[in-house]
Amino acid sequence: MIALLLFLVVCLVLMAGYPVAFSLAGTALLFAWVGQLAGAFDAAFLEALPNRLYGIMTNVTLIAVPLFVFMGVMLERSRVAEHLLDTMAELFGRLRGGLGFSVTLVGMLLAASTGIVGATVVTMGLLSLPTMLRRGYDPRIASGVICASGTLGQIIPPSIVLVLLGDVLSSAYQQAQLDMGIYSPETVSVGDLFSGALIPGLILVSLYLLYLGIVAWARPQAMPAIEPDPGGTRGSLLPRVASSLLPPLLLIVAVLGSILAGIATPTEAASVGAVGAILLALSRRQCSLGILQEVMRSTTRITCMVFLILIGASIFSLVFRGFGGDEVVADLLTNLPGGKFGAMLAVMLLMFLLGFVLDFIEITFVVVPIVGPVLLAMGIDPVWLGIMIAINLQTSFLTPPFGFALFYLRGVAPAEVSTRQIYAGVAPFIGLQLLMLSMLALWPAIATWLPGILY
Repeated sequence: MIALLLFLVVCLVLMAGYPVAFSLAGTALLFAWVGQLAGAFDAAFLEALPNRLYGIMTNVTLIAVPLFVFMGVMLERSRVAEHLLDTMAELFGRLRGGLGFSVTLVGMLLAASTGIVGATVVTMGLLSLPTMLRRGYDPRIASGVICASGTLGQIIPPSIVLVLLGDVLSSAYQQAQLDMGIYSPETVSVGDLFSGALIPGLILVSLYLLYLGIVAWARPQAMPAIEPDPGGTRGSLLPRVASSLLPPLLLIVAVLGSILAGIATPTEAASVGAVGAILLALSRRQCSLGILQEVMRSTTRITCMVFLILIGASIFSLVFRGFGGDEVVADLLTNLPGGKFGAMLAVMLLMFLLGFVLDFIEITFVVVPIVGPVLLAMGIDPVWLGIMIAINLQTSFLTPPFGFALFYLRGVAPAEVSTRQIYAGVAPFIGLQLLMLSMLALWPAIATWLPGILY
């Protein structure tokens, strides 16, 4: 039971607000020291730490993380979202609910361009929420669609979440196969997860748009149309739409298309994306030396945070296994009623609750290595498991009262938008997320069909 106590203490320390990486490593080392004094822990487990750290340093897949972060931050600084929102609002604004459709589609494009949830929610909140409120939109609808579209970065590839999840699931899948006596294990790649997430992500966006269309038809006063600008013409609008929409679309196609076509690895595609983001910023005259320095500093901060958490999680997992935690988890999951279904349901519920207090990086590095090998050894498809985890965490980040996306929007929303309105606004989208999870649970081929065709 010491292993489970270690997990509980780590969660409590994180909830107290201490830095994640130091909480993971410090708590684990404290338990290891006390355990060694009591004769309950073998310090030989920590001798594997240098090899773990060297493996992190030489992991080619993880090189994609700083490159994708750079791409996302550069696109954020180059005001792509602002141009997209302006032109899409003009394009769809004459329709009832047009602004809501525009925010959803721009959120999808930003998700595919940046993959950074917090940045997308904050950007959309700053740019579109005041406009929607000024145009007479119901604050609940406006805040709900911004939060929901902002979290699409969890599932729409290329996503940093899927890069990290792919690397962790690959290790868990190989470990599960070795535990089953398979000594030439198959692998699961980041490209598999990208292709597996594509169809569920597009279905989710379609559900959002369908819901907004129904609300616009049933409650036109909640999502009014925008009066056309008498000075503007349709002819001048189309070139602006093309100039705003085509560059980010071409960048997404270059990055994601090269991965899905097998032309480039995720790391190589991420470098293409980083260069493409610089060229896009240059074309908009938004890439001065000062902006480049700011982007580099932001990229370095985010990357250091990710890798430091990964190192802390490696120490935690070694100590957790040293106390026999992997065997405890395996016994708990295999003895649950319902077999694979019961184990999967328990893990999904645990991750959903942990998503209230932990970020996706901590859950990916701490929880997935513990439960992943057990679930995969039961015969669960790794791609399907990865997409289920990503959508589950996306739902958790939307759910009151602790959803991260709600905190991000609350921080930038005008004072007249109450927290209760934000909570009420995301409720229908949470229902759509749960519907998507249920569809994926009933028909796993939604996630596994495309990777099977491509690879």
